[in-house]
Amino acid sequence: MYLVHAHLALPSDEELPQNVKALVRSAIVPRDRVEHVAVHPTSPSELTLGFYLLAGGLDEAEERALRVCCRLLCDVPQLATARLTGAGVPLMPLAFLPETVD
Repeated sequence: MYLVHAHLALPSDEELPQNVKALVRSAIVPRDRVEHVAVHPTSPSELTLGFYLLAGGLDEAEERALRVCCRLLCDVPQLATARLTGAGVPLMPLAFLPETVD
């Protein structure tokens, strides 16, 4: 399972709908292979979607998340004016720091 973050932004004069979480979750279908989606509004007009996806590899997971986002922007009328500003697996910078051995 992979976590892929997708970032969406509405035009600056628009705000996210109050029920954005329900709208996104209800649009996910079994063929998306999304086990869970976390919805995090980051401002009145921006949000990050955290897709927990089943995939054979990292590239497939990111591609699957992009396809789901494109479909959401087409199929959910309240998100029709939003644009995808980025997507990818979040990196854990502390996981790559060298450890000291005492």
